[in-house]
Amino acid sequence: MPERQREVVAPFLVTLGFDEATFTRLEELRRRYFPPERNVVPAHLSLFHRLPPEEEPTLREALAAAAARTPPISLTFTRLRRLGGGMAAEVEAEGLGPLQASLARSFDAWLTRQDRQPFRPHITLMNKAPPEEAARAFAELGARWVPWHGQGEALLLWRYLGGPWEQVGRFPLTRQEEPA
Repeated sequence: MPERQREVVAPFLVTLGFDEATFTRLEELRRRYFPPERNVVPAHLSLFHRLPPEEEPTLREALAAAAARTPPISLTFTRLRRLGGGMAAEVEAEGLGPLQASLARSFDAWLTRQDRQPFRPHITLMNKAPPEEAARAFAELGARWVPWHGQGEALLLWRYLGGPWEQVGRFPLTRQEEPA
């Protein structure tokens, strides 16, 4: 398939972008635990996994509007969760569920079965590793895991390239909090 044509048909993904310190910490954990041959995308918190490329202008408009009405989101990385061949850091964030739900309503006609599942925010730190390696890694990291805080600062739009992703849009969360 010619390169130009592949760009046109590649679906989009939407993730939450982090502050620099949070991103760096998550990237370090992924480099430590993710099988290197499978670690082809940066640390991310997926909001939507497959959106139609032909709807790019509508997607961009919805993401820009949602980001403008949303303040940066406080994140707490509460605990580790086992995945079949890996593990994920579970995330609690008061404003994240409503943001994702609002976008899901905007994207309803295009949502896949995966994106219609209940939203359970997490960061995958290891995936598709042999079971014994995954169990060892979970025990190792779990023994020293302490909940920690970070911040979500943007909505990121990515083009899926058959493995790796290409970031094609960044929409900073810019609404100012009202003083108490």
